[in-house]
Amino acid sequence: MNFRLFSTSSLLFALAFTAAASNIRSGGELRFCIHADPRTFDPYLVYDEPSEAVRFLTAATLLRLDRKTQQIVPQLARSWKVSNDGRKIQFEIRPKVFFSDGSPLQLTDVALSLKTFFDPAKRSPDADSFGVDLKAVDVRVVAPASIIVTFPQNIAGLERLFDAVAITNARALSLTARPAEMPVLGPFRIAEYRPGYSIRLERNVHYWKTGEAGASLPYLDAICLYIQANSPLELLRFRHGETDLLTNVDPEMFDDLSAQHTAQIFDLGPSLDTEQLWFNQSPSAPLPAYKKRWFLSRNFRSAVSLAINRADIARIAYFSRASPSAGPVSPANGYWFNSKLVPDPMDVREAIKTLQQDGFHLAGQTLQDRDGNVVEFSLITNTGNKARERIAALVQADLAKIGIRLNILPLDFPALLQRITKTFAYESCLLGLVNNDLDPSGQMNVWLSSGSNHAWNPNQLHAATDWEREIDKLMQIQASETAPTRRKAAFDRVQAISHEQNPALYLVTKHALTAYSASVANPSPSVLFPQAFWNADELYFRVGAPARQRAAERAK
Repeated sequence: MNFRLFSTSSLLFALAFTAAASNIRSGGELRFCIHADPRTFDPYLVYDEPSEAVRFLTAATLLRLDRKTQQIVPQLARSWKVSNDGRKIQFEIRPKVFFSDGSPLQLTDVALSLKTFFDPAKRSPDADSFGVDLKAVDVRVVAPASIIVTFPQNIAGLERLFDAVAITNARALSLTARPAEMPVLGPFRIAEYRPGYSIRLERNVHYWKTGEAGASLPYLDAICLYIQANSPLELLRFRHGETDLLTNVDPEMFDDLSAQHTAQIFDLGPSLDTEQLWFNQSPSAPLPAYKKRWFLSRNFRSAVSLAINRADIARIAYFSRASPSAGPVSPANGYWFNSKLVPDPMDVREAIKTLQQDGFHLAGQTLQDRDGNVVEFSLITNTGNKARERIAALVQADLAKIGIRLNILPLDFPALLQRITKTFAYESCLLGLVNNDLDPSGQMNVWLSSGSNHAWNPNQLHAATDWEREIDKLMQIQASETAPTRRKAAFDRVQAISHEQNPALYLVTKHALTAYSASVANPSPSVLFPQAFWNADELYFRVGAPARQRAAERAK
């Protein structure tokens, strides 16, 4: 009886797999654009998005952050354990894993990879994220398949940081100048790099992962990454069927693309990126003393926030593909988002009452401070960003309703950076905040008063205000605390203080918008990088997809 049941189950399983496999068209070449040449093929020196895209598609890690569940999952390490004090992590390495050239992954390769990554002389940007003295990091093989990494101090959320630590070998590291010869552990290997034109990746036939029912991954034979800096041309290539996906869709074009039956369009809701406006509070800023008093006033900042119609910004500047924001942490960052906070509603009457508490008053239609100075200031933002140009115009109109004159000053990006980081010759600024790290420890440089990205008053020797001093303390607590609930409580309070004090006015959170051609099957877009192709090893073309998908295109 048991034998018969087992046989029937096996038959049903085999039939199910056959049916599933019949819907999967293995092979073909997926094509999409990256916006510049990679700056490096060394997996430990990545700091630009094109290099990160190539690394994601070709490298494997011990652990990986699942882009959909936002949970850490095992990869080359089949298990791991973090010590109670948060200073050690032990990995049990998966057996029978091979590089793309057929050579086996050895424990010595893992040890070499980790030692190279943490070598201070390597100066890996991702190693800096660990926030410890790299010279004191110890990597040790402790069993036939086990490695322990020990750090000089506890690190909150330690395991998440290994999502960016590629495992490689000595041969690969010696060939970073000849990427087509590098052995890799990821789903694809670099087959050809044509600077300024394309990177062709081919299937790693020795890839260790399998799909459902043991199917070999990846399904695709190849990926072609066209190097295309011009976003309108990228969109045109997608419309003409030359490429298969768009990682970021312009909100202005979203509805137009949605009307096409040849594309699959996704609005995933809030992304991790926010648009923010802040006032210059640097004591070294070359501004009149009375303007510095305005910008240092919580009441002034709060009144400006109350005067801004965030719903209009989402609707008009982003064509309803954005959501009003209450702070720098997006609802997309599920665990760390403080759900008790709500965006400031537009309330002109309350804004004027708040200003009156500091002696501001209306003289006709013009706001003046207690000394009779007309309230007028400039707003700098970067040229060429249509959404920000629309935001600036909307804010200008909103502030006019409470008597404030806002002058918009677009600057090219280098000039803007010079003003907000070097000379501090500006009054207010409108820019985006891009979050690539879910964990608050990855945002220390933004929140700490000593941080260089503490936009409104960076690089403070001592916290200028009591509330910044409290945030400093809370951020240090969450960075050293190992209990998730206590870390969460500390960071919730950081967000609440930011909402109360309004050092930066968080306006809207942009939506994550992606698109795939109709022939691409199994799309699973995420708000996290790389949004549209994080599951590239499981993408495939539908049965009956056009023949162009896929012989490799060759430029003549």
